[in-house]
Amino acid sequence: MESIFKVKITVQTTVVASIEKAWEIWNTPEHITKWNSASDDWHTPKAENDLKVGGNFSYRMEARDGSFGFDFSGTYDQVKLMEAISYTLGDGRKVEVYFVDKGGETEVTEVFEAEDVNTIEMQRFGWQAILDNYKKYVEASVVL
Repeated sequence: MESIFKVKITVQTTVVASIEKAWEIWNTPEHITKWNSASDDWHTPKAENDLKVGGNFSYRMEARDGSFGFDFSGTYDQVKLMEAISYTLGDGRKVEVYFVDKGGETEVTEVFEAEDVNTIEMQRFGWQAILDNYKKYVEASVVL
């Protein structure tokens, strides 16, 4: 019998950027394609994002050598401008993303329900690696 209690995993980073810039880069397809990968041998060649309650998003994630790829997609359940986003993935798992203004820095926290294929550690590592790549991209994009 499947457990009704899903394991939740949390990853977090703090970016040296305004909450407006952090939010924009998180949600704009032109930026998403630049940072949404866990390692240099992966990339996101296509991203679509309709950021509103009931809106859908879809990111095509692929190995650069073409050996594997998948669509990461879902539907938005809640959008609070520059504060929080929650969505349901295509497989039914729930994800919450929080943005907290720290005065010139923005704390970004993702809480997601684990899937049943990969270990908790592997999932946490992968999502954290993408979040770390986001941080690197945001900070390189900020004009000081």
